[in-house]
Amino acid sequence: MTAVTELIDVRVAYGDVPVLDGVTITFEEGATGLLGPNGAGKSTLIKTLLGFNRMSGGSLKIMGYAMPGEALQARRHLGYMPEKEISSPKISAVSFLTYCGRICGMSRVDSLERAHEVLNYVKMGDSRYRTMESYSTGMLQRVKLAQAILHDPRLLLLDEPTNGLDPDGRIEILDLIKEIAKRPGISVILSSHLLPDVQHVCKQVVMINNGKVVKSGTIQSLTTPQERVFELRFRDKADQCVAALTDAGCLCRRMFPADIWLTRCPESVRSADLFRIVRRCNSQIRHFQPARNSLEDIFLEAVGRK
Repeated sequence: MTAVTELIDVRVAYGDVPVLDGVTITFEEGATGLLGPNGAGKSTLIKTLLGFNRMSGGSLKIMGYAMPGEALQARRHLGYMPEKEISSPKISAVSFLTYCGRICGMSRVDSLERAHEVLNYVKMGDSRYRTMESYSTGMLQRVKLAQAILHDPRLLLLDEPTNGLDPDGRIEILDLIKEIAKRPGISVILSSHLLPDVQHVCKQVVMINNGKVVKSGTIQSLTTPQERVFELRFRDKADQCVAALTDAGCLCRRMFPADIWLTRCPESVRSADLFRIVRRCNSQIRHFQPARNSLEDIFLEAVGRK
């Protein structure tokens, strides 16, 4: 993977209060989730990448450009979707994005054409011609995403992109982001407090707490299999199978909404024994796989919470 953004011992303080305290991390191509509790330093990190915060120490490079000396060059490749609203209530989405294109240096014709392209991409339909004061929360989120990708950036910074959306709208936005992140040469940093959003889109995560990176890596490598714990689904007679497994010393817990049982086995019960026990109940195991530690468990452990 190609390193798009590199931070080495980055320090940022507000007055005498340190907010980023020696952050060293590399963001590569693809989607990376930025996780942390409130006040951990996520927003400060994003503002530092944008060049809004001056570092008190360390070094930062974006696409090879050293910040803050080459901030103008780096910003040409940055797209930013802020958490707060950026709409202009009395104008349409087309007019707003055309204006944004002009700010980026596009001609009026090119910015208008590009505005329609990105609004088609985020599926705004004819609503693009209405004033934005009439838009729902979901439509405003789509406009924010459209302006972030208007100038075809290589690094996309997304701050709580699904804030205020209903479940269907949330999945639609996440699918769009996931599709963008799959493009060659594109890096997406998704800051969110919603772990399912990060799991839906990202392959890598960076967890920060108290201004420090406390855990990072691929979700696959962090959510390692639990020892002697399995996910089971039975063909039928689930209650009878669970009772037999319990008699053998296993601890079984049903996982909702799926009809899957999380089963922890003692050392005396091997995985092959599970199939024999269920077969004696005149049933079958139709789903069997080692249970993995959840991203939530990893996150809570990383930030020192039970």
